[in-house]
Amino acid sequence: MKKTLLLASVASVIAMNANAAYFDGLKEYEPYIGADYIYSYAKFGGAARAMKDSYNSGAVNLGIRMYDYLGLEAFFQQSGERKSNRDGEQYKTEFLAYGADLYGYAPVWCSGFNFLGSLGMANYRVRFKYPEVKGHHQERIGYRAGIGMQYDFNEHIAARVMGRYTYLGMARLNNLKEVTAGLRYSF
Repeated sequence: MKKTLLLASVASVIAMNANAAYFDGLKEYEPYIGADYIYSYAKFGGAARAMKDSYNSGAVNLGIRMYDYLGLEAFFQQSGERKSNRDGEQYKTEFLAYGADLYGYAPVWCSGFNFLGSLGMANYRVRFKYPEVKGHHQERIGYRAGIGMQYDFNEHIAARVMGRYTYLGMARLNNLKEVTAGLRYSF
């Protein structure tokens, strides 16, 4: 079900006309692609507390901006593996996520700046490896909320910075706090 929803979202974005449609000067639909760098701070619990709590990851996304004020974005995110040592024992962890976010845009005057707000859901798959657990996976749907700014350089290229909180509620990983920075290319 989750993968079907993600694939349906991606297919609908790709199926859109490559040129944005305009109606009386108001943008109806504007598909885009993007890439982000993400710094994540993880709150671990239980035996996973010895894990490193900061991650660098990358994300790719497909989205569509509708009527200047609303957008829908599907994404895939992959972190690098983090290793740490405690009492001579080695701990490793990494995660990947995919999902969708609904965005609200609030243009700031006519300057090209937009305030952003987002709400979404994502499937997070976390892999833990430490002395008590060898190669254990946990998978859970996370609920996400974020705020940020976007600057439109021109009608095709934009830069975005966001802060995001994700609640997972896993026994070993409770939440993620993330800062993202990236570029978008609109068709």
